[in-house]
Amino acid sequence: MKDIRKRRRINEGIRAKEVRLIGEQGDRLGIVPLTEALEIAREHNLDLVEVAPDADPPVCRLLDYGKYSYERAKKAREARKSHKPAEVKEIRLRPKTGDHDINFKVNRMRSFLQEGYKVKVRVLFRGREITHPEIAQERLKGIATDLEDVAVIEYYPRMEGRSMFMILSPGKTKKKAS
Repeated sequence: MKDIRKRRRINEGIRAKEVRLIGEQGDRLGIVPLTEALEIAREHNLDLVEVAPDADPPVCRLLDYGKYSYERAKKAREARKSHKPAEVKEIRLRPKTGDHDINFKVNRMRSFLQEGYKVKVRVLFRGREITHPEIAQERLKGIATDLEDVAVIEYYPRMEGRSMFMILSPGKTKKKAS
């Protein structure tokens, strides 16, 4: 496969005969021949950068390309740094899990939800336990009602292989049914 990168054409890399030129402050300088645009760029000690190659004629701008690419890379780094992926914490149960253990796990889920994590609650079935999925469904509904003050059900209980799961999202306001 070819490595296709969208790179902007600059200076002598521009192929058009004439270009629509935009100045350094964003003012329109009109349609000029490429040689004249390159000359203007050299006079101002700037680069001629093709910003809209599909236009007719292509739109080119006068700017310092090194500074421009540095600023774009800096903005991209800041965007990646500030973006926090929605992490999902998983809690596993069995249909025969005791009430005390479930209360302990509900408290753990509450702390995860308050920290802003989503929580996936999974009930695992072994052997013949899978013939009674209603037990797991009741457990999951009970957990959801215990956590309704800090969580909203994102995915209602559903089967997936030999387990049943639901996903809770942090959210203090629950949608009212009308």
